[in-house]
Amino acid sequence: MNIISFIFKISRFRFWIYTGGTYVVGYALGFLFLGDFFRPEFYLYLFYFFFPANIFIYGVNDYWDEETDQLNPKKDGKEYRIKKQDRKKLLNIILLLTVLSIILMFLQDNTERILLGLFLFLSYFYSAPPLRFKEKPFLDFTSNYLYIIPGIFAYYLAAGSLPPEIYMVGAFFHISAMHIYSAIPDLKYDRQAGIMTTPVYIGKNAALVLCLSFWTALSAIVVYMAGFYPLSFLIFLYPLFPLLLLVRRDLEIEKLYWYLPYVNTCLGGLFFCSLVIYKLFFV
Repeated sequence: MNIISFIFKISRFRFWIYTGGTYVVGYALGFLFLGDFFRPEFYLYLFYFFFPANIFIYGVNDYWDEETDQLNPKKDGKEYRIKKQDRKKLLNIILLLTVLSIILMFLQDNTERILLGLFLFLSYFYSAPPLRFKEKPFLDFTSNYLYIIPGIFAYYLAAGSLPPEIYMVGAFFHISAMHIYSAIPDLKYDRQAGIMTTPVYIGKNAALVLCLSFWTALSAIVVYMAGFYPLSFLIFLYPLFPLLLLVRRDLEIEKLYWYLPYVNTCLGGLFFCSLVIYKLFFV
């Protein structure tokens, strides 16, 4: 397998939107003028958060989860299972991305450095010992705020200030629910591997209720902040996922889960386009 093919496999392209999309939405929330989209740094970090950041997150995850991933059938189809002979190559890629990130820090102000440093810290220690947040109930989904940091970074890049607190609280509800929901299909395999995630600790139904609560809170914030604009009610697609699984026992989360990236992409794209049009023509 050549290096480009290997990098593509570990990057989990279905999830590029989880870092790159957050960056784009954060920039749309923060920008003031159309010219902001022609700044070179916008495209520099657009590339960084879509691709290198994604490789760093999942490269570290695959490196430290090689043994536990042997039990997970998801690695047989949707994702790549790291082999013993891949470890040195994967470690070199992680080190290269770390160096790239440090170089970027020399071009940043202090706030940008703190945000990028926090992103790298959470991305690494989510999977890596000694902290390994993924094995600590409640800290597992809290540490996944790492996926929101590209949006905060982008907002600061565009506006020169951090986003309002209500935005960051809503983002916490969303990413927490996303993480818990995505961990439920792995519940059985995590339990077998001795990984104590939040769903393993509290059980499947309680985890679904927690997802429902977080996504309902997010939906209320979005609808309120949008002034009850009709399109904003599409956000209720999110709590519909755990609600369906709670009321219909015949549904399998393993199948329903893979629709979530499409919902994220479509709603994120709609949100981005709506924001840009509104700011350019109505503000």
